[in-house]
Amino acid sequence: MDTLRIHDKQFEPYLRAQELQAAVQRLAAEIERDYADKRPLFIAILNGSFLFAADLFRQLRIPAEISFIKLASYKGTRSTGHVITSIGLDDEVFDRDVIILEDIIDTGKTLHQFLPQLEHQQPRSLCICALLHKQECTLYPVEISYLGFTIPDRFVVGYGLDYDGMGRNLPEIYQLQG
Repeated sequence: MDTLRIHDKQFEPYLRAQELQAAVQRLAAEIERDYADKRPLFIAILNGSFLFAADLFRQLRIPAEISFIKLASYKGTRSTGHVITSIGLDDEVFDRDVIILEDIIDTGKTLHQFLPQLEHQQPRSLCICALLHKQECTLYPVEISYLGFTIPDRFVVGYGLDYDGMGRNLPEIYQLQG
Protein backbone atom coordinates (compact mmCIF):
# COMPACT_ATOMS: atom_id res chain seq x y z
CA MET A 1 0.00 0.00 0.00
CA ASP A 2 1.65 3.17 -1.19
CA THR A 3 0.33 6.72 -1.17
CA LEU A 4 -1.87 7.59 -4.11
CA ARG A 5 -3.28 10.61 -5.84
CA ILE A 6 -6.97 10.97 -6.67
CA HIS A 7 -7.93 14.11 -8.55
CA ASP A 8 -6.12 16.92 -6.69
CA LYS A 9 -5.59 15.14 -3.35
CA GLN A 10 -2.94 12.83 -1.90
CA PHE A 11 -4.03 9.82 0.18
CA GLU A 12 -2.03 7.56 2.50
CA PRO A 13 -2.73 3.95 3.58
CA TYR A 14 -5.10 3.55 6.52
CA LEU A 15 -6.83 0.12 6.67
CA ARG A 16 -5.44 -2.91 4.83
CA ALA A 17 -7.65 -5.33 2.90
CA GLN A 18 -6.94 -8.07 5.48
CA GLU A 19 -8.14 -5.82 8.33
CA LEU A 20 -11.32 -5.02 6.43
CA GLN A 21 -12.05 -8.68 5.69
CA ALA A 22 -11.42 -9.65 9.33
CA ALA A 23 -13.93 -6.99 10.44
CA VAL A 24 -16.48 -8.20 7.87
CA GLN A 25 -16.11 -11.79 9.13
CA ARG A 26 -16.50 -10.63 12.75
CA LEU A 27 -19.63 -8.62 11.90
CA ALA A 28 -21.14 -11.53 9.95
CA ALA A 29 -20.55 -13.87 12.92
CA GLU A 30 -22.22 -11.39 15.32
CA ILE A 31 -25.22 -11.00 13.02
CA GLU A 32 -25.53 -14.77 12.51
CA ARG A 33 -25.52 -15.25 16.30
CA ASP A 34 -28.21 -12.59 16.86
CA TYR A 35 -30.42 -13.57 13.89
CA ALA A 36 -29.99 -17.36 13.93
CA ASP A 37 -33.75 -17.98 14.05
CA LYS A 38 -34.80 -15.04 11.86
CA ARG A 39 -34.72 -14.08 8.18
CA PRO A 40 -33.45 -10.48 8.16
CA LEU A 41 -33.78 -8.00 5.33
CA PHE A 42 -30.56 -6.08 4.76
CA ILE A 43 -30.89 -2.60 3.24
CA ALA A 44 -27.57 -1.42 1.83
CA ILE A 45 -27.18 2.31 1.31
CA LEU A 46 -25.61 3.04 -2.06
CA ASN A 47 -23.20 3.90 -3.47
CA GLY A 48 -20.56 3.53 -0.80
CA SER A 49 -21.73 0.36 0.94
CA PHE A 50 -21.87 -1.91 -2.12
CA LEU A 51 -18.50 -3.67 -1.55
CA PHE A 52 -19.02 -3.96 2.20
CA ALA A 53 -22.58 -5.24 1.68
CA ALA A 54 -21.49 -7.83 -0.90
CA ASP A 55 -18.63 -9.13 1.26
CA LEU A 56 -20.78 -9.26 4.40
CA PHE A 57 -23.72 -10.92 2.64
CA ARG A 58 -21.43 -13.62 1.19
CA GLN A 59 -20.22 -14.46 4.70
CA LEU A 60 -23.71 -15.08 6.08
CA ARG A 61 -25.02 -18.63 6.42
CA ILE A 62 -28.48 -17.66 7.70
CA PRO A 63 -31.49 -17.12 5.43
CA ALA A 64 -31.48 -13.43 4.49
CA GLU A 65 -32.50 -10.99 1.77
CA ILE A 66 -30.82 -7.82 0.57
CA SER A 67 -32.14 -4.66 -1.03
CA PHE A 68 -30.59 -1.32 -1.90
CA ILE A 69 -31.45 2.34 -1.52
CA LYS A 70 -29.48 5.31 -2.77
CA LEU A 71 -29.05 8.16 -0.32
CA ALA A 72 -26.36 10.80 -0.71
CA SER A 73 -25.13 13.87 1.16
CA TYR A 74 -21.53 14.28 -0.06
CA LYS A 75 -19.96 16.45 -2.74
CA GLY A 76 -16.19 16.31 -2.90
CA THR A 77 -14.76 15.80 0.59
CA ARG A 78 -17.59 17.51 2.52
CA SER A 79 -21.15 16.73 3.42
CA THR A 80 -23.59 19.06 1.67
CA GLY A 81 -25.96 18.94 4.63
CA HIS A 82 -28.77 17.80 2.35
CA VAL A 83 -29.79 14.17 1.96
CA ILE A 84 -30.90 13.19 -1.52
CA THR A 85 -32.85 10.00 -2.24
CA SER A 86 -32.31 8.97 -5.84
CA ILE A 87 -33.33 5.30 -5.70
CA GLY A 88 -36.08 4.31 -3.30
CA LEU A 89 -36.80 1.14 -1.36
CA ASP A 90 -39.04 -1.34 -3.19
CA ASP A 91 -39.20 -4.08 -0.55
CA GLU A 92 -41.89 -4.40 2.11
CA VAL A 93 -40.40 -3.89 5.57
CA PHE A 94 -43.58 -4.27 7.65
CA ASP A 95 -43.01 -6.84 10.42
CA ARG A 96 -39.51 -7.66 9.10
CA ASP A 97 -36.20 -7.68 10.94
CA VAL A 98 -34.27 -4.97 9.08
CA ILE A 99 -30.53 -4.34 9.18
CA ILE A 100 -29.26 -1.14 7.54
CA LEU A 101 -25.79 -1.53 5.97
CA GLU A 102 -23.82 1.69 5.85
CA ASP A 103 -20.23 2.23 4.74
CA ILE A 104 -19.54 5.21 6.98
CA ILE A 105 -21.42 7.26 9.53
CA ASP A 106 -20.00 10.67 10.25
CA THR A 107 -22.53 13.43 11.09
CA GLY A 108 -25.36 10.87 11.19
CA LYS A 109 -27.66 13.17 9.22
CA THR A 110 -28.35 10.69 6.40
CA LEU A 111 -29.62 8.03 8.79
CA HIS A 112 -31.29 10.62 11.03
CA GLN A 113 -33.46 11.62 8.06
CA PHE A 114 -33.95 8.11 6.65
CA LEU A 115 -34.72 6.09 9.80
CA PRO A 116 -38.06 7.80 10.62
CA GLN A 117 -39.28 7.00 7.09
CA LEU A 118 -38.34 3.38 7.62
CA GLU A 119 -39.79 3.21 11.15
CA HIS A 120 -43.09 4.54 9.77
CA GLN A 121 -43.32 1.28 7.78
CA GLN A 122 -43.32 -0.65 11.09
CA PRO A 123 -40.47 -3.17 10.83
CA ARG A 124 -40.39 -5.78 13.62
CA SER A 125 -36.85 -4.66 14.45
CA LEU A 126 -34.42 -2.18 12.98
CA CYS A 127 -30.68 -1.91 13.53
CA ILE A 128 -27.59 -0.47 11.89
CA CYS A 129 -24.42 -2.21 10.77
CA ALA A 130 -21.68 0.24 9.75
CA LEU A 131 -18.17 -0.45 8.55
CA LEU A 132 -16.81 2.92 9.76
CA HIS A 133 -17.90 5.54 12.29
CA LYS A 134 -16.39 9.01 12.71
CA GLN A 135 -17.62 9.36 16.27
CA GLU A 136 -16.17 12.84 16.82
CA CYS A 137 -18.17 14.17 13.84
CA THR A 138 -21.55 12.87 14.98
CA LEU A 139 -24.15 15.62 15.20
CA TYR A 140 -27.18 13.31 14.94
CA PRO A 141 -26.54 10.31 17.20
CA VAL A 142 -27.70 6.96 15.85
CA GLU A 143 -27.40 3.63 17.59
CA ILE A 144 -24.95 1.38 15.77
CA SER A 145 -25.53 -2.26 16.66
CA TYR A 146 -22.66 -3.68 14.60
CA LEU A 147 -19.52 -1.64 13.93
CA GLY A 148 -16.33 -2.44 12.06
CA PHE A 149 -14.08 0.49 13.05
CA THR A 150 -14.23 3.83 14.81
CA ILE A 151 -12.02 6.22 12.85
CA PRO A 152 -10.79 9.81 13.34
CA ASP A 153 -12.19 12.77 11.44
CA ARG A 154 -10.15 12.22 8.28
CA PHE A 155 -11.57 11.90 4.77
CA VAL A 156 -11.22 8.31 3.52
CA VAL A 157 -11.49 6.54 0.17
CA GLY A 158 -11.42 2.94 -1.01
CA TYR A 159 -13.49 -0.19 -0.42
CA GLY A 160 -16.57 1.53 -1.82
CA LEU A 161 -15.82 5.03 -0.54
CA ASP A 162 -15.00 7.65 -3.13
CA TYR A 163 -13.68 11.12 -3.75
CA ASP A 164 -15.83 12.62 -6.51
CA GLY A 165 -16.48 9.20 -8.04
CA MET A 166 -12.93 7.83 -7.88
CA GLY A 167 -11.29 5.36 -5.51
CA ARG A 168 -14.26 3.06 -4.83
CA ASN A 169 -12.51 0.09 -6.46
CA LEU A 170 -9.53 0.07 -4.07
CA PRO A 171 -9.44 -3.05 -1.84
CA GLU A 172 -7.96 -0.98 1.03
CA ILE A 173 -8.98 2.25 2.71
CA TYR A 174 -6.79 5.35 2.38
CA GLN A 175 -7.02 8.60 4.31
CA LEU A 176 -6.39 12.12 3.11
CA GLN A 177 -2.82 13.19 3.84
CA GLY A 178 -2.19 16.12 6.07
